[in-house]
Amino acid sequence: MKLPKTEHTSRSWRIHDLTRDFRLEDVWELPTPGGPDDFPRLVQVVASFDPMSRGPWPVRALFAIRFQLGRLFGVDDQGTGPSGSAPSLSDRLPADLREGPSGPDSDTLPFASLYQLEDEWALEAVNRTVHGVLHLSWVPDGVGGYRGQMAILVKRNGMVGTAYMAAIKPFRYLIVYPLMTREFGRAWRASTERPIQ
Repeated sequence: MKLPKTEHTSRSWRIHDLTRDFRLEDVWELPTPGGPDDFPRLVQVVASFDPMSRGPWPVRALFAIRFQLGRLFGVDDQGTGPSGSAPSLSDRLPADLREGPSGPDSDTLPFASLYQLEDEWALEAVNRTVHGVLHLSWVPDGVGGYRGQMAILVKRNGMVGTAYMAAIKPFRYLIVYPLMTREFGRAWRASTERPIQ
């Protein structure tokens, strides 16, 4: 379920200090009810998510189209900085986050892990259109339990990035995020029955 942006901005996440020049695009509640110590399991569920082989066919189809177009037009190339290398928020990490656990990288999504805390995990993706951050957190649900929350923060790369974000907006809201969060819920329920690979 889509949440008001204040559900992210009102909490004292460490990511706020790193993304002051980013725009908060979306905040989503994840159907992942649990206890106070279940956040590492959620991290593993999300890290193992493969949109190309699991989940609803519309999500698989949109990701396949997106990755194919990315290869065709070279928008996923990382050489966007003035020196030819992409900027990274890892350069902004304070010492405690840089020296702490970074969390797992995804084998299937174009995100690299930045840091992982007991209730917060941040990943970034950089390409020619956007510099994006996926922020996963573990929040009280108001009735004695906890649940996952996902926020997407973006810094657009010029007019191309602005056009790209406008073009994908209806797909994000109508197809990708609703079906993806539902898939996270399905994987979460399955993870309580068997260990995650």
